[in-house]
Parts: sequence; structure tokens; C-alpha cells
Amino acid sequence: MLTATHLQRYADVLIWGLKTARGKRFAKGDIVLVRYDMAALPLAETVYAKLLELGLQPVQRVAQSPKMEHDFYALSNARQLVFRTPGEEELFASLNGSISLRAPDSITHLSDVRPEKIGRATVARKYINDILDRREAEGEFGWTLCVYPTPELAGHAGLTPEAYAAQIIRACFLKKADPVASWRTIYREAQDIKRWLNGMKVSRYHIESERTELTITPGLKRKWVGISGHNIPSFELFLSPDWRGTEGLYYADQPTYRSGNYVKGVSLQFKAGSVVKANAEHGEDFLRKQIAMDRGAGKLGEFSLTDKRFSRITTFMANTLYDENYGGKNGNCHVALGASYSDTYDGAASDLTPEKKKDLGFNDSALHWDLVNTEKKRVIAQLAGGKRITIYEDGMFVC
Repeated sequence: MLTATHLQRYADVLIWGLKTARGKRFAKGDIVLVRYDMAALPLAETVYAKLLELGLQPVQRVAQSPKMEHDFYALSNARQLVFRTPGEEELFASLNGSISLRAPDSITHLSDVRPEKIGRATVARKYINDILDRREAEGEFGWTLCVYPTPELAGHAGLTPEAYAAQIIRACFLKKADPVASWRTIYREAQDIKRWLNGMKVSRYHIESERTELTITPGLKRKWVGISGHNIPSFELFLSPDWRGTEGLYYADQPTYRSGNYVKGVSLQFKAGSVVKANAEHGEDFLRKQIAMDRGAGKLGEFSLTDKRFSRITTFMANTLYDENYGGKNGNCHVALGASYSDTYDGAASDLTPEKKKDLGFNDSALHWDLVNTEKKRVIAQLAGGKRITIYEDGMFVC
């Protein structure tokens, strides 16, 4: 579904994303993990060769097949579920970069697995995220990821494989002879919006749509970030709010697949920063068990807005990377339950100790689950002096 030319261009964009996302320039000999599903092998081979040409040290890892992943959860005993592979901690503590190529042959194979087992395994592997978060804060690690089209994804999105691939080609500018130039342009334009947003002293944001009435407190020492190379494609700007100031109702009209479970029509009621009521039109039991995963799973780790002028994504893609960057008619707003992002700290990320994160209201969790609202909406910023200004309306930032 992707030609040899598309693969070369896709690999170029991913390497641009990796370099852009890292705080320091890569040096020859730096270690980059290339993690991929088997269906993405053609792209993995292309990326691998380009990393070698740059003098980097690529380390390749193939993801579990759907059957292997299902058997892990179905057959693992308590010790196997939380097992740490020898040498894994050493590898991740040495990584300078990571490129993940997601091409699932199944997105529903875990639907009969008890969410509690998935939750325990996720919590047990949180130490890897902690290592990489620390290295990223030090400027030693950068990462990016993408999606490779598969019939499985296309089927769940209600598209033909060709139409699904066409969305990826369009969203990543792979029809252009120099797609990296297009990404650089969007990167520069986003910088202007971020400067505008970060120039305001905001006490709270208010999100209004047909079924959402939510107040979010940005908190101290926060900044808007995004379109930084981390995800390909990525058109969102976001911050990690002070979870303690979240109040009101949030509704996610866009469906989501998570750990093999289909969830739709999520409604979350927040009080004093925590989810006090969670409902879903489909997948409600799974939703509630995810929120119970750990102490931070029922609190906000991210608030995000996507400008439809940037995003080329116009349909549901059954994949969070694309769905959280949906442009369409109204752009999108999404929030994430669970872990916050340290790069939204307005200061030296290396100074953001666990104690300081807690004091500032950065949420900590093994969960990070993006839930997307595509309704027509308005976002109002209440400034520290009391003035209220609209920052986002009709799917666009209004700077």
C-alpha cells in the first residue's frame, strides 16, 4: 500500500522527527531502538539503513504477535506478569533514541483478557517509562512513532486498505518530493501559536461544547508544547495541567480502542481534580477498571487542542495517534487520563524531581489514555487579572 518512494520519504520524516524531538544533537555511535510490528518490516528496513548511514547504532526489536500478547496475559502467573527481562533496564538506560512503527494485525485480541491483569503488567513496566522520562529530561533521549497501514486498522476504521493508506500518505505529506520541508513549515507556524499561548498568564481554561463543560487549571510553571517531532503525524498543542483544579463534565464522542477493548461515548465527571463518575455507551466496565489502575489513573495528565488548519486527518482511523490529531470540521480537543508530560514544565526539565512534580500537580500514573472530543467548541482563557478571552473556536486557534 506504500510504494518504495513513500517508504523512503516516511523514513526521512521519522528521522527528522527523532532529531527534532531530542534536546541534544545526535552523535555518531548513539543508540537508537527501532521497535516494530512485523507488518511494518518494509518501513523498519528503510529506517534501519538510514540510521546506519548516519553513523548511529540501531537496535531492532520485533513486537509480540497478537497471539503471543494474548497468551502472555492468558497464561502468565503472578510472577510472570511482572517479570523484568535481564538487561532491559541497562538497555533503556543507554538509549539515545527510539522509533516505534505500529502496524497491528489485530486490535481486539485482548478483549477477553481481564483488565486487572493488563493493569498489573502496565504498572510493573512503568519503571521503563520512568528511565526514559529521566533521560529525555536530561536531553539524552528522543523518540518518535508512526503507524503503518494494515487491513486490520482499515477494517475497524470502516475504510478500504487503500483509503486508509491514502490518509497516512496525506497526513504525513508523503506525496511531496520533500515532505520534511512541509513538516518544518508547520513546526515554525506552531511555534508562533505556542509563543502566543505561553505569553498569557492564565488561571484557568474553560471548554464548552454540546456535551462538555469543563474547567482546567494550567497550574504554575507550565507551558504549551507540541508539534515537536515526537509523533508522526502530530498537529496538537498541549499542556499537562495541575490535575487538582479539574472540575466539570467532559465527553469524548470519538470511539477508542485500548488493550483490545472498544470504548465509545465516554462521559467523565470531575470534582476536586478526580473522576467521581465515569460512564460509557460501550465499554463502561473496562473504562472504570482502567481508571482504578492506580491512584493517578482517574486524574488528568494532558489537555490538548488540534487546529484543523494543520491537520490533514479527516476520518476516524481506529488508532489513537491519528484520532487524537483529527482535524475534520471542528478540529478536536482531547484530555488524557493518567500520566503527565514533564516537557510541559516551564523550566529546566532536569529540575523537575518527583517531589516537585507532586507539589506542582503534575499527575503520575502508569496509564495515559487520550479521549477525544470532535464537537464544535469554544475554549476560553481566564487571565490572572480576571479578563476572559477566547483562544480556540470553530476548530482553530484565534491568535
